[in-house]
Amino acid sequence: MANTHTNPLREGMRRRQAPDPCLLVIFGVGDLTQRKLLPALYRLAVENELNPNFSVIAIGRRPWSDLEFREFAKQSVQTSKESGEFVEGVWSGFEQGLHFVGGAFDEDAMYENLKGRLQTISSERGTAGNVMYYLATPPSSFEVISSQLGKFDLHKETEESWKRLVVEKPFGVNLETARELNHHMHEVWSEHQIYRIDHYLGKETVQNLLAIRFGNVIFEPLWNRQYVDHIQITAAEDLGMEGRGAYYEEASITRDMLQNHLMQLFTIVAMEAPSSFEANAIRDEKVKVLRATKPIPKERVPEVTVRGQYGPGTLHGEHVAGFREEKGVAPESVTPTYVAVKLEVDNWRWQGVPFFLRTAKRMPKKVTEIAVVFKTPPAHIFPGTPENNVLSFNIQPDEGMKLRFSSKTPGQDNRLRDVEMDFHYDSFGKLTGTAYGRLLLDAMLGDATLFPREDEVDLAWQLVTGILEAFGEPAPEFPNYDAGTWGPEAGDKLIGEGRRWRRL
Repeated sequence: MANTHTNPLREGMRRRQAPDPCLLVIFGVGDLTQRKLLPALYRLAVENELNPNFSVIAIGRRPWSDLEFREFAKQSVQTSKESGEFVEGVWSGFEQGLHFVGGAFDEDAMYENLKGRLQTISSERGTAGNVMYYLATPPSSFEVISSQLGKFDLHKETEESWKRLVVEKPFGVNLETARELNHHMHEVWSEHQIYRIDHYLGKETVQNLLAIRFGNVIFEPLWNRQYVDHIQITAAEDLGMEGRGAYYEEASITRDMLQNHLMQLFTIVAMEAPSSFEANAIRDEKVKVLRATKPIPKERVPEVTVRGQYGPGTLHGEHVAGFREEKGVAPESVTPTYVAVKLEVDNWRWQGVPFFLRTAKRMPKKVTEIAVVFKTPPAHIFPGTPENNVLSFNIQPDEGMKLRFSSKTPGQDNRLRDVEMDFHYDSFGKLTGTAYGRLLLDAMLGDATLFPREDEVDLAWQLVTGILEAFGEPAPEFPNYDAGTWGPEAGDKLIGEGRRWRRL
């Protein structure tokens, strides 16, 4: 088989390696393709990360020619902040590999046309028969596209060429549908061909967690129940629905953020050191964390979770509407826009150390942070109450990390004051690439390290199933927090006496 195993690229750090020539087939020419995928691919071209023969076929219902799609792609790149500087010389070469096939995802005629175009473009562009399919579509289309690709043998690998399938979130809407989708895809695709993408894992600071933990002797010995009081993971957004109210009514914050993004961050923080930087070695350790996490059946949900929904409020000096006033949202909606959960890992390293995860819309600012909060010294020999030392990782918007510790103030008094060591990635110069670009490149390289495996997805759904069941019953009095605030009061109580959420 052609390149059926994950690629052990990382030996302490990533080695530069050129991807194979390949064709990327993007199903869906909507918001994701326009705002993320095309800018990310162009950025890779600017940074000379793509194989010179790399090509794209986009598939959609529009009756476009290749030239019309190229114009759409150019506008997408020129208007995106993620594209970086627009370089006409790079673009003129990049656009030669852009193609379009029109048709519906369930039409046999479209796949016949696609099959012919794949053969023609592979011959003309020298892509060696390697094809990566990207499902940038609503989840309702995943199964039909997978089946149709199998029906026309577009998934089959040879000794000389590989085929891969990249699947966007949400991967199912609950445990049952996730298992059904996995089963359906495995009727056509082998697990090594499937890349379930979570763009949070492409962010530099998320990957740096592994380097900080396992590449520095000063941190790893403290990363356990003896020294850590608790860990907080926050993913806050200041935006409201932005026209996605109808989607959110169905998905809610639990499916949209908790089950995937936050669970991935949680497993990376809590995992043991892998035996190597090979993909399955890392994913094995993440799975062990999920297996060791104390289950949350429906009856435990009130004890370990808090849900909320934002009402009208003031944000950045302007009045903003409440969730129930957003377009597409029912006037009496009980859909949560805030969720906080306490997780407990029953293993030797983390026994008794709570992990607090929270995510919400319409909070005071957009920020994603992981904070390791250490215990206070056993004896207070200095005046006042010492603050906890904190090692925090800022994942967005400004990627970096901080270490907060106590230092004596100048003068005769032995008083302590908190100080911070602050590291930002601009220390290395301007950050290159995007999260999507990193993951697309990894998929081309056959490196599945940053892509959740089937058993990871299944276990994450198991953890939130009880929460979804409980949240389906009558909610507390909604709305229970104002837009522009840090959530309901019950969230502050969840974290427990003597602790508090970080005000970011």
